[in-house]
Amino acid sequence: MSFSVPQQRHLVTELPGPRSRELLERRRRAVSRGAGTLADIFMDHGSGAILVDVDGNRLIDLGCGIGVTTIGHAHPDVAAAASAQASKLTHTLFTVTPYENYVRVAEKLAEITPGDFEKRSILVNSGAEAVENAVKIARKYTGRRAIASLDHAFHGRTNLTMAMTYRPWPERAGMGPFPGELYSVPSSYPFKDGLSGPDAAARTIDYIVTHIGASELAALFVEPIQGDGGVVIPAEGYFEALAAFCADHGILFVADEIQAGIARTGAWYSIEHFGVVPDLVTTAKGIAGGFPLAAVTGRAEVMDAVQPGGIGGTFGGNPVSTAAALATFEVIERDGLIAEAQRVERAFAARIGDWAARFPVVGEVRGRGAMWGAELVIPGTRTPNPGALKAVIAHAAANGVIVLDAGSWDSVLRFLPSVVISEELVDDAASVIEEELARQSV
Repeated sequence: MSFSVPQQRHLVTELPGPRSRELLERRRRAVSRGAGTLADIFMDHGSGAILVDVDGNRLIDLGCGIGVTTIGHAHPDVAAAASAQASKLTHTLFTVTPYENYVRVAEKLAEITPGDFEKRSILVNSGAEAVENAVKIARKYTGRRAIASLDHAFHGRTNLTMAMTYRPWPERAGMGPFPGELYSVPSSYPFKDGLSGPDAAARTIDYIVTHIGASELAALFVEPIQGDGGVVIPAEGYFEALAAFCADHGILFVADEIQAGIARTGAWYSIEHFGVVPDLVTTAKGIAGGFPLAAVTGRAEVMDAVQPGGIGGTFGGNPVSTAAALATFEVIERDGLIAEAQRVERAFAARIGDWAARFPVVGEVRGRGAMWGAELVIPGTRTPNPGALKAVIAHAAANGVIVLDAGSWDSVLRFLPSVVISEELVDDAASVIEEELARQSV
């Protein structure tokens, strides 16, 4: 694969550089501080797994805009498809006068989402909007009102999806009141609870039965691998038991694949790793190579339960975004990027898999495909260490490596690189991060 930017880290100024500092001052005068920033480094362009800032520094991107540019920055095929579409038609609104791209994306989603049953999709703009529409669809189909999500979940920043999001800070603080009939239920977090999958599922089910009532629950929303929650991978057998319980009680099992889906974990969707077929799937982030697009896909009878006009929106399934999505699907299949995600998993496992043994500040390293987390602790304990996380992120950014924070206790170092990242870049980035891990382990 060829790239328009050399795939090496290279710094020509301190970070942030002078141009970034100038823009930061302008930002402070013009942009709400509520739109917080992890690293105050302004980007100009990128290619593959490298970002180039406004001062000409080349940085290794291990964040992908929180899992969006899975196939790499500014992929030429996606850019060409979007440009061609923009020159023909930018908007009509599908629910006024439809167009083929929308239908083609829905057809592809029916093909790649788990399950061999008949499916339907609706296209929207963002992950939060997809989750919110999935809630509406589930309630309409079941005639029930209660919705459950797992502890440590992140489902969005709209009023409804904030109420489904676990931690109060910073997303929910001061933002209520929130809608009712939304419940957070215990999850499987092996590093924290030490439970087997079946035992963790029994705890979750007991909570649903005793606090909500199985007959009252419309849907259970799960992130098969929790991203913002800390790259939490449940114990084996957990989702199988939950899915069986849902099926027995008429509860829809909804896989929120907004961060982990679209080839990131070495499968089209991360729920495939657990042998479970969901009733509904939400998709966003990596679906369109950086363009805004999201979807709800699911069983035809569930999706068709909503009356015409009950779901939709002005910009959902925009012609340019859907053109970008179609190009993204083609690139993933043509270039074997699901296999590339599996290669990235092997590279990360080989390079950072021993961090917990080498650095006392690291409690556990876990991941699938191009989605990894390192849980940072106070050395000698399992107590979360948010101070160490801040120090590692700051050190990495100052040295040209963009990483992400995560976790309910702000103590998980999160990696969501492009699946085209090289082993050399993984090694270089890890070496930079290890400098601060060593300091924090003393």
